[in-house]
Amino acid sequence: MKNKILLSAIMSFVLLAGITSCDEERTVYDGPQYIMFADTLSVLGVENSEDYFDVYISATQAMDKDLTFAVEVIEQESSAIEGVHYVIESNTVTLKAGELATSVRIRGIYENLAIDVENLPEIKLRLISPEETHWSLYEGLETKVLLQKVCPFDINAFSGYAMVTSTFLYNYVGSYNRLIETSVDTTDAERKTIIMHDYLYDGYDVKVRFTTDDTLNPLIEMDDQPMATTGEAFGTIYGDGMLHLYQPSSMVSYYSSCEKFILQYITIWVPGMEAGANTVGTFVNAVEWISDDEARILKQQGY
Repeated sequence: MKNKILLSAIMSFVLLAGITSCDEERTVYDGPQYIMFADTLSVLGVENSEDYFDVYISATQAMDKDLTFAVEVIEQESSAIEGVHYVIESNTVTLKAGELATSVRIRGIYENLAIDVENLPEIKLRLISPEETHWSLYEGLETKVLLQKVCPFDINAFSGYAMVTSTFLYNYVGSYNRLIETSVDTTDAERKTIIMHDYLYDGYDVKVRFTTDDTLNPLIEMDDQPMATTGEAFGTIYGDGMLHLYQPSSMVSYYSSCEKFILQYITIWVPGMEAGANTVGTFVNAVEWISDDEARILKQQGY
C-alpha cells in the first residue's frame, strides 16, 4: 500500500510538473527513468467489436530518444483467449522521445463475450523493457485487464411488463412478487425516465431515471415520491396518512441493459411523523422485464 501511495504521488507530480505561473520558475522531475503500467487493473466496457481501448504505460521521466519494447500476454494467468475474446493491435509499443506515456491498444470481440459480471474474461499483461527502467518499489511491469460486455442502452427495453420482487411486499403484503406495467415518460426530453405503474400499490406510479454517462456504472435515480396510504399498507392512519419512498444514497441502485432488470434499494417513510420514528425501513426491489407471452401466463396464474 505504501508503494502504491508513493507511486501515485510521483506520477501526480510528473503530470503536474511544469504547470506554474508566468512569474514562477519551472520545476520538473529529475529522478530515475522508470517505465510501468499506469494502473494494475483496468476494466474495459466492450460495446462493440470495433473500438480499441488504451491500456496506458507511463514513464517517470521523458526519454531523450524513442524507446521500443514489447508487451506479452501471460497466457497461464489469463482466462481470456486472444482471437476469441479480444485482439491486441500490436505487441510492440514505442514511447516517443520527450513523451511521458504510451499505450497498448486492445479491442474486445463483443459477440464472444458472455453477460457475466462475476466472471469477467481476464488478460494478464507484462512489459518486456530494459532492466534499468524497472522500478523495484512498484510491481508495475504487470497489469490485469478485464473485459465487460456492455449492451447499448435502449429506454424501450424497459417498457412493457415487468415482475417486481420486493422484500417490502413480502413483509407487508405477504407475497414477494407483483406483476406491473411500465412505460417511457414522455415528459423527459432526454428519454431516460420510465414510469412504473401501480408499482407497489394500485393507483401509485413511481418514476425512475437511468444514468448513461458511465457504461460501467449504470445507475438509477429516483426522487422522493408517494407510494401508498398508510391505511392501505398498515390499516390505520399515521402522520399525514401517506407513505413515501426514496433511494438511500448509502446503497447502490443499478440496472442492466443486457439482462433487462433494475436492482433498487428503497427507504419507506411517513411524512408528518416525528423524525426518528417516521421510517418504516429500507428494502430491496428487483424489477425484471418479461415478454407479453410470459406476462399472459403469469396473469393466468393470478398475478
